[in-house]
Amino acid sequence: MKEMIKEWKHIFKLDPDRELTDEALDAVCMSGSDAIMIGGSSGVTYDNTVDLLSRVRRYELPCVQEISDLEAVVPGFDLYMVPMVLNAQDTRWITGQHQAAIEQFGYMIPWELIVCEGYIVLNPDSTVARLTSPNTELEAEGVAAYVQVADRLMNLPIVYIEYSGTFGDMETVEAARHAAYQSQLFYGGGIVDYDTAVKAAKAADTIVVGNAVYYDLPSALATVQAVKPVETKPTSK
Repeated sequence: MKEMIKEWKHIFKLDPDRELTDEALDAVCMSGSDAIMIGGSSGVTYDNTVDLLSRVRRYELPCVQEISDLEAVVPGFDLYMVPMVLNAQDTRWITGQHQAAIEQFGYMIPWELIVCEGYIVLNPDSTVARLTSPNTELEAEGVAAYVQVADRLMNLPIVYIEYSGTFGDMETVEAARHAAYQSQLFYGGGIVDYDTAVKAAKAADTIVVGNAVYYDLPSALATVQAVKPVETKPTSK
């Protein structure tokens, strides 16, 4: 499964703390997206994660959990993505929380299913920025340097450029992708329709679409066709 990440061009990110009808979930999971990511920056619990996972499992596409709260980790996902906020000024979000988690739960961790993401958070007004206090005043060269830290020094499989809540600077994202040697460059933030998806997909390896699912589903679904216009849709079980 880890090897399949390189093939992913489009991911829908669903928040367990937000309402999504069965009809909307069906449309998302049958859209042709490569994978579903379940996670959020706040309000994520074990119960609402279990509920969403059980609904997504009706469909034949990979489902991964992005871990933001240890109390909400649920068995049964295909992969578990662990963020490290590389530009966080509070070092707990780089390695501190991770060390504490491993000290407490290391004997239970399915290491073969763990994928580490090197996050670079660039929207100071986002929930994740308020939580992790990142240095968002970075030029493209500074972002590219963080990418090389993740890629060359830390050997991380994913670097995630996060502009959550706004559409970012695609020149910066493209510079980040060119700085990566082996890491897959994910981009998330402000992808709300076909046009923004096309722009983001030109700059990054993989785009992540989240908020648009909840306030403009047709436009969110169009982001898949922007990236994968001739792909075959998955089937439900």
